[in-house]
Amino acid sequence: MTTVDFASLDALVRPASVAVIGASDEPARIGGRPIAYMRERGFAGALWPVNPKRATVQGLPAFASVAALPAAPDVAIIAVPAAHAISTLDELGQKGCRAVICFTAGFAEMDAAGAKAQEELTAVAARHGIRLLGPNCLGVFNDAIRFYGTFTASFEKGWPIPGRIGVASQSGAYGTHVFAAALDRGLGMQVVITTGNEAEVTLGDALGWMAQAPEVDVICAYAEGIRESPRFLAALELARRNRKPIVMMKVGRSQLGGAAAKSHTASIAGDDAVTQAVLDEYGVVRARTTEEMLDIAYAAAKRIYPVRNTLGVLTVSGGAGVLISDAAEQAGLAMPPMPDGAQAKLRALIPFCAPRNPVDCTAQVTNDLKLIDTFAESVAADGGYSSILSFWSQTAAGRSLGPVLQEKMRAVRAKFPDRLWVMSMLAPDKIREYEADGWLCFEDPSRAVVAIEAMGRFGAAFEHTAPVAPPLPQVSLPATTPSEAAAKALLAAAGIPAVPERACASVEAALAAAAEIGFPVVLKILSPDILHKSEIGGVLLDVADPEGVRAGFATLLQRAGQHAPQARIEGVLVAKQIKGAVEMALGVFRDPVFGPVAMVGLGGIFIEVLKDVAFRRCPFGTAEAETMIRSLRGFPLLDGARGRPKADVAALARALSALSAFAAAAGPRLAGVDINPVLVLPEGQGCFAADAVIELDG
Repeated sequence: MTTVDFASLDALVRPASVAVIGASDEPARIGGRPIAYMRERGFAGALWPVNPKRATVQGLPAFASVAALPAAPDVAIIAVPAAHAISTLDELGQKGCRAVICFTAGFAEMDAAGAKAQEELTAVAARHGIRLLGPNCLGVFNDAIRFYGTFTASFEKGWPIPGRIGVASQSGAYGTHVFAAALDRGLGMQVVITTGNEAEVTLGDALGWMAQAPEVDVICAYAEGIRESPRFLAALELARRNRKPIVMMKVGRSQLGGAAAKSHTASIAGDDAVTQAVLDEYGVVRARTTEEMLDIAYAAAKRIYPVRNTLGVLTVSGGAGVLISDAAEQAGLAMPPMPDGAQAKLRALIPFCAPRNPVDCTAQVTNDLKLIDTFAESVAADGGYSSILSFWSQTAAGRSLGPVLQEKMRAVRAKFPDRLWVMSMLAPDKIREYEADGWLCFEDPSRAVVAIEAMGRFGAAFEHTAPVAPPLPQVSLPATTPSEAAAKALLAAAGIPAVPERACASVEAALAAAAEIGFPVVLKILSPDILHKSEIGGVLLDVADPEGVRAGFATLLQRAGQHAPQARIEGVLVAKQIKGAVEMALGVFRDPVFGPVAMVGLGGIFIEVLKDVAFRRCPFGTAEAETMIRSLRGFPLLDGARGRPKADVAALARALSALSAFAAAAGPRLAGVDINPVLVLPEGQGCFAADAVIELDG
């Protein structure tokens, strides 16, 4: 894992002195807003406007040039036209400025000329050792020190509420939209960093700074495309190690969305499935909507992250219990039943209650209020659930029952402070009181379930130690794309066994190989130029005798000559035909951001039809490989479904891990590997590659 000094962004986010180049006397203009905000909020550091046409700016002494500044500022804000941005950055570098926020647009987000200008901007920053945020960014603010290096108009809604949620966003407008939405919900969000075109400072840098910053406990992220992986991955690992949850909106799932993301930020959208695999690897929870992101961040701010999350539900409504159960099943959140003894005890109190889980205490508790804490305490103590969701609807706000309910539930919650206590209620005027008692409050119980499930994922990730990468084999790739036989030999040397087979240049050799291997056999055309043999009829199954071998050999040569006359033909591959195996597929492709990525899925045609696949960055060990295999919807086919024998999952996991190590060791010339099918035999009998393609670049 790359070691990154994320504290080098301190000058950008925690500056003691700020220069604004292109400072405006008009508070509503882009060059005027940062000054107006910092003056109104009481920024304690030095604030130096640079404007050659004015002696003062918004009541502050102005400086005619960067050179005229009294000292090198910690951070400078560039708010000048694109034609002057590069020279301004160079002047700041000569002055000794450590960090720059470039509001200026007109760079890589525009056209090829803009991209070239951005490269020059980046080169100037590198030459002077400047941390450059932007260009084309909305900037950054850190209300903890009253620093406002931004021109967003969001503060017309109100100033940040004290709190420990941070936002890192590639989109300035959307990042501040998340802040404004949080403000409407009363969530404390004091630090927002928007990265824009990411000429130098990337989303990974922003996430990494928050992962080690005491100002931030919970991180919200908005990403359109990941430009570089080392800092991004280092940031995710640091956040996990420091127990700081990241909830991310990664857009660009669709083809249309992906195209929009590229044009908007000039970043690489990458493959969405790969991005999801990377987020899963580090325990980052992906939000589908802004509402869901804020729900999860709100819950995460409690800093209770169950490692083995189970949900207990206490409700006065059977219908709500069914709704919550459906939501939990969809989210994959376990709801174990209450112990039999506890159910009997609760039935003795209210014979018509439903105490299994959800525990429906019915409206009877409103007639006998002492039953409220009895039922609630039983769910916590007897059920032992790590998360408890109570559904009280409008009862929590009732003038007659609300105060008693609040008092009793407060007392029960205080006895079990390690649990995640959540309440679903319609009581907008009482929410702040319940939150002060330690409750998370949601009107919609389904939204509550999504947030609760996310806390368990965070907890599992924080407890998970980073896996040790497997040792890498010595890999020497051939000069050109290998044939199937050569590909299998390379893979077998790396630990991925192949079906017993022989490469045969003549029919006599094929007859001898078939006799040695044993009938029936499979015959395949052998050529480095014919990668997809089945498409030309280049595979013959169930060849049962020598006459079949002789005829099949001639048939394959004839079909190759007809369909691929320019192909180099090395002969025919004779392979043992294996029956009674589960067909799986293994593969590797090179992601432009994250490098080699391994894949496992159902084999044969099913991989294309069902797309039931799992991905992970290479390399990884057998434990991670088995987790991937077990995550497949089709895993029951390997696990003895409908009376089948259990397949050798351990052997398949070893092969998948070995493939990941091979891909990591092979280097950038390896474009891809396709092993389909992999024949997985019953437990203890292994698995074998029946077909393999290795594609090379260059």
